[in-house]
Parts: sequence; structure tokens; C-alpha cells
Amino acid sequence: MASLKGKTIFITGASRGIGEEIALCAAKEGANIVIAAKSDQPHPKLPGTIHSVAKAVEEAGGKTLAIKLDIRDEDSVVAAMAEAARHFGGIDILVNNASAISLTDTANTPIKRFDLMMDVNARGTFACSQAALPYLKKADNPHILMLSPPLNMQAKWFKRHTAYTMAKYGMSMCVLGMSEEFKADGVAVNALWPCTVIGTAALAMLDGLVKPENCRTPAIVAEAACAIFKQDSKACTGNFFSDEEILRKKGVVDFEQYAVDSTKP
Repeated sequence: MASLKGKTIFITGASRGIGEEIALCAAKEGANIVIAAKSDQPHPKLPGTIHSVAKAVEEAGGKTLAIKLDIRDEDSVVAAMAEAARHFGGIDILVNNASAISLTDTANTPIKRFDLMMDVNARGTFACSQAALPYLKKADNPHILMLSPPLNMQAKWFKRHTAYTMAKYGMSMCVLGMSEEFKADGVAVNALWPCTVIGTAALAMLDGLVKPENCRTPAIVAEAACAIFKQDSKACTGNFFSDEEILRKKGVVDFEQYAVDSTKP
């Protein structure tokens, strides 16, 4: 596929950060973007709402539908997919980007926070994929993309934030199962994960755990995602891609352009 023009992309957690950047990247090619997120009103600490992103997407050349959505609510998820399909005539691509994060160890992770991460990351991803499937089956070159890491069972990836890793790996396990399950229908299911920490407003709230000079901008993930969407869904499925891997295959050699602090790429 040479272009995303006319394709309908449903993106969860699209009111800011990586979700917003994927929306803008695809909009530049003329895609229809469903901006699904909880933030329909300004957040006291975080930038962006579904409406501000909708405006930016339209200015970039895309068509939009903004839907207030909490992916923990099954009925709302089903209704949102139906609304998107009615509005644009179908759904071609689902991006499971919405995520809850708490980089805390076991002793410092309240069960309420554990439940939030599992409900949003693992359960929410499953619910959105399930609800989108009937529409994706009717699409030409349908894709589901999870923003989740490769399944590495080394203890070091769990040690400092067991609950968060469990929740994100729940998303990745959906890739394993669904890619095989949906193969006969030609629906691709892949994961994408950054090689470095991505500088977003949400990460900036993590009490100094992330240094901006060590981060890249969300643009690198967005460009990689849009490249994946153009792959043949029947041939490209069940993969755990990194952003840099995808862009290197596209011929990108200058990665300093994605540095938050260009003096420290």
C-alpha cells in the first residue's frame, strides 16, 4: 500500500503523546482518524483533549471523529467501534495505544493502581480488538497494532515494576494469540515498541524517573507505525517491531532528528 489516504484508523489514547502523533502522521496522508480517549476536557496537568487533537488532525489533512471513551467500559467500546464504522463506512486499522503506567515496585503499587493497569492495558486492549474485529474482517489490508514490548522473560524486566510489566505483557500476549487466530481472515496483529524512552507529558509526571535528554520524540514511533500499516496484512503479522528497526528498513539513517535534546542524541 503506497498511501493511507481514505483509510480509517481507530486510535485509543489519542488525546496526547504517541497516540496523537500517530494520528497526525496518518492525517498527513489523508487518513480518517478516530480519536478515542477519556480527555474531552482539559486536564489540569496534561496537555491535549480529543477535540484539540481533532482540530490538529484536520489541519494536517485528515478527517476526524472524536469519541470520549474509557476502554475499561465494554459497552462503550462496542458502541464506539459501531459509531466509527457508521461515520466512515468501516474500520481499517486499530491502534491499541491507551495505557496506564506506574513504575513502582511490588510494595509501592496499591492494588487499585494494579487493577487500573491491568484493566486499561491488558483487558482494554483485548476488548477493543474484540469489538473491532467484525469491521476489520471486512476491510482491505486490515491491521491491529499494539504499543507494547517484546515478550522477554528475563527477571530484570520485571524486578523494578512487576505490575506494569505484567500489564504491558498482557497486550503483547494478545499479539501472540490474535495474530495466529486472525490469520485466516487476513487481519494483521503486530506490536511496536521504542528503542529508547519516548518523551511525553505523561512520562514527565513520573517524579524525575525519566530524563528528557535520554528521550526521543513520539514522531519516531508514529512514522514507524504508519510504515507498518502499509505492509501486506496477510504477510506481516505476529511481529514485535522496534521503531528504529522499521525506520532503518525505510532507509532512515539520521536518528538525531528524533532526539528531545538534539545536543544529546
